[in-house]
Amino acid sequence: MITRPASVLVVGATGSIGRLVVEESIREGYPTRALVRDPDKARRLPAEADIVVGDVTRPETLSAAVAGIDGIVFTLGSDGAGKTGAETVDYGGVRNVLIALGARPARVALMTSIGVTNRTGAYNRATEAHDWKRRSERLVRASGHPYAIVRPGWFDYNQPDDLRLVLLQGDTRHAGDPSDGAVARRQIAQVLVRSLASDAAVRKTFELIAERGPATEDFDALFSPLQADPPGSLDGAYDVKNMPLTDEPQRVQDELLELQESVAGAADPLTDLDSGGHSTV
Repeated sequence: MITRPASVLVVGATGSIGRLVVEESIREGYPTRALVRDPDKARRLPAEADIVVGDVTRPETLSAAVAGIDGIVFTLGSDGAGKTGAETVDYGGVRNVLIALGARPARVALMTSIGVTNRTGAYNRATEAHDWKRRSERLVRASGHPYAIVRPGWFDYNQPDDLRLVLLQGDTRHAGDPSDGAVARRQIAQVLVRSLASDAAVRKTFELIAERGPATEDFDALFSPLQADPPGSLDGAYDVKNMPLTDEPQRVQDELLELQESVAGAADPLTDLDSGGHSTV
């Protein structure tokens, strides 16, 4: 296992979270590469960042981004682009970067969203954003790389004294508003970057919120109590089983297999699932 990456790639680096991840990664001492589609937006990033131009929807542009990288933070967002954007960016971007990475070992941190397992809410019915983000989580779990999957609450709806980080599991908060929990963008970036160097965060999926109290300093202690995702499972520990693999679009099933074939030595969770999408290991 890579305990601490030697270098970090930030995918989604010019977004509101991605910019902070780049800053936090540099602050933690990582040589940090920022994948950007628009070079003009890269001017917002710290001068220390290594800028590489590429488009997550165009796999042929990603080779330079992943070259020599052994840590990746995904903060992709399709910016209200509807169902097509959710599939091509939130999901497709993760798929394309992981395939470009191939069998090279790397630590992965993926940001999705609190409420991602809620398939029946108005937001998901309109955009399918939750479904596609959840499929991106499954790609990361199937890849065989050590990972942490972070599902943050509502960005920056926290109070100034909400400094204590709280991690939840099972994704049970589905109000669809800030009552589900809130957390500062800066705190999200901090957790994503700190997860890369913590073995206590490996193979763990969790919701992230902040509550009143002192700022969290010991991140190993924060991650340690969490339940790791079951070996061979495509879903997070305690997640509701409401997305059976056998009901998924055929292209999604095929792309899971394609990803596994591109990563030598990866586990094969598909063979460990029954028809309902439950782990049988």
